[in-house]
Amino acid sequence: MPAARPRRLGLVGAVLAAIAWATTTWAGDIPLAERRSSYDFMSRETRAMQDDDTANPGLLWVLEGEGLWKRALGDAGRACSDCHGDARASMRGVAARYPAFDPAEGRPIDLEQRINRCRTDRQRATPLPWESRELLALTAYVAHQSRGAPIAVSIDPRTQPFLDAGRAIWDRRQGQLNLSCSQCHDDLYGRKLAGNVIPQAHPTGYPIYRLEWQTLGSLERRLRNCLTGIRAEPYPYGSPELVDLELYLMWRARGMPIETPAVRP
Repeated sequence: MPAARPRRLGLVGAVLAAIAWATTTWAGDIPLAERRSSYDFMSRETRAMQDDDTANPGLLWVLEGEGLWKRALGDAGRACSDCHGDARASMRGVAARYPAFDPAEGRPIDLEQRINRCRTDRQRATPLPWESRELLALTAYVAHQSRGAPIAVSIDPRTQPFLDAGRAIWDRRQGQLNLSCSQCHDDLYGRKLAGNVIPQAHPTGYPIYRLEWQTLGSLERRLRNCLTGIRAEPYPYGSPELVDLELYLMWRARGMPIETPAVRP
C-alpha cells in the first residue's frame, strides 16, 4: 500500500491541475470548423478496423439487426419491414435526426426509445431491455443506414427547452471530482488522461464497438460511464436527463457525418 501512494497523489495532482487550467481559460463552444470526430484521435490500427467492414466488429450487430428487422413478432405478427419496407431507403437519414420530439411524450425521445415504441404500439411486443443485444442490433442496423449522412436534429420551440436542459447538464460540475463535461471535452480535448487522448465527444458513431468493452454499446452507456468516472451518480437509462444530454450532443455535432458502427478504444 505505501508504494502505491505516490502514484495516487500524482494522479490527484494532475486532475487538480487540469481543473485549475480549465477554470482559468474557459474557451466556450468549439467552433464548427474545428470540430473533430473521435475517429481523428484514434490510432491508425483502430481507424483501419472501423474503415474495413470485414474487420469492424460492430457489423456483426448490424447483420443481426437486419435479421430482426425482417422478423415478424408480437401479438400483431408484424415485422419492422412490414411497415417500413427496405431499411436502406426508408431509414436513410433517420438516425441523424434523433433524439426527436414525440407528441405523445411531450418531449424528445432517442432512437432506442422509438424502436421500443414501435414494438409496443405496432407489433404489440414487449419492449427490449436497455443494452440488450437485440436492441443494440436493431439500433445499429437502423443507424447504419445513415452512415455518411450529416447530423441534423430539429431544434424548434418544442425542442429548445430540452436542448437548453441538455446544455445545462453538459456545463454543470458534478460528482466528487466537481468536473463538468465541458471542462474535459471543450477545453482539454487533445490532451491525455491516463494515457488516452481526450476527444471532443461528438456522438457520430453510436452504437459503437469499444475495445475496452469488447462489445457494442449505446451512447447512454457511454454517458453513464463518464458520470461514474467523475464519481457522480449516473442517471438511469432512458431518463429525461440522458435524452436531453443526447439532444444537446447531437446538436453540438450538427453537420458531422454519421459513422455507425464506429470503433473506439
